[in-house]
Amino acid sequence: MNGATGANGTTRMNAARLLVPAELRASPVIAVLRAPTPADYAPVIDALLQGGVTHIEITLSTPGTLAELPALRERFGDDAQIGVGTVTRVDEALEAMGAGARYLVTPTTVPEVIDAAVSAGLPVFPGGCTPTELHAGWSRGATAVKVFPASHWGPGYLGDLRGPFPEIEAIPSGGVDAESALAWLAAGACAVSVGGPLLQDAFRGGDPAALTRRAQELVTRARDVRSGS
Repeated sequence: MNGATGANGTTRMNAARLLVPAELRASPVIAVLRAPTPADYAPVIDALLQGGVTHIEITLSTPGTLAELPALRERFGDDAQIGVGTVTRVDEALEAMGAGARYLVTPTTVPEVIDAAVSAGLPVFPGGCTPTELHAGWSRGATAVKVFPASHWGPGYLGDLRGPFPEIEAIPSGGVDAESALAWLAAGACAVSVGGPLLQDAFRGGDPAALTRRAQELVTRARDVRSGS
């Protein structure tokens, strides 16, 4: 299919859908951060980056997240691909994009949010669980759909979806631990979103070096699955 280049340098398909970024496919782990306060983000992101996790999702469930995002972008630059999650309204999507989000993640399928991201040339991962919801997000131009909550379905669900929707790109999220993350990748997920099982006590005074080691182990194993080794 013919493609073009979006505003952030990501390849677009049919001038509408942005393809999954190559760097996310190569290192297919998105760390989902639900911090007590926005000031808690930076040291955790730093530890994750040292472990090779470069895609970070900060969430609107933490008040003040969008006000902190420009400072995070300035601090980490292109080393961290920081997206905004728990986006449910168009005004939130527009504010997140204005603050410098590199991608948007939603817990539900909101067509207007998808449209806003697609129009701006920004990757968007809308959430859903049923075939109807996931296909609706994909048909609207999503870069990939977020299977949520993934723990209620399991990796075999992706094979079921690929029957009627062979081209769909999926990212499981919600209750994904290290072992199930690898199983989802082996089943064909383009990436996995991992929160608590990776972060553990990172926001409660845990050892940053331990987080770095967990991140490094997960990324190494994920890359091995992706490469087939």
